Amino acid sequence: MFPERIETDRLTFERISHDAVDVFALHELYSDGDETERMFEYWDSSPHETVKETYDYVDEAEELWDDVEGAKYVIRPDEGEDGAGVIAGTTGLYPHWEKRSANLGILLDEQFWGRGYSAERADAFLSVAFDRLDLELVVAAHIDGNKKSRRAINKYVERYDGQYEGLLRNWLPLDDTVADVHRYTISREEYFEATER
Repeated sequence: MFPERIETDRLTFERISHDAVDVFALHELYSDGDETERMFEYWDSSPHETVKETYDYVDEAEELWDDVEGAKYVIRPDEGEDGAGVIAGTTGLYPHWEKRSANLGILLDEQFWGRGYSAERADAFLSVAFDRLDLELVVAAHIDGNKKSRRAINKYVERYDGQYEGLLRNWLPLDDTVADVHRYTISREEYFEATER
């Protein structure tokens, strides 16, 4: 159903599974530290404290894949990019089949911020959602206050003539609070009209 591997101009996305991803390398990305704390500041989970926690995360990714409920990938910059071959982050596509829609998500290591990787990933995943999975709507969202995500999402939503749907108050439960979330959408029709231009 989902592609095992996706390649773009600068990035490779590999399915998160025990066969394809080194749990220790993924744990290094997800483990605690100042940089990781900043990476997780506007995320719905916390840094991983143990390798077992990362191992369980890979188990969950495999289960999502097997149940056709979502596809999680590691992001690797290609040759010629600073940090080529390392795990720069993770991303996912999460369909809601009954709604004919899917949500996007991305978590990038701070050293890879500001390179346009979020938009490049969005281009590839929009194609999967609309060309391959025949869905009707793709949703991107960010927690209120996350200015970097807002800028990144705005760029590709505008490029595809999508729209800002609004602020969803008390939408996302976190460890000690419930966050407000900004929601954006791109429809199948908007996507194909924009790509034909």
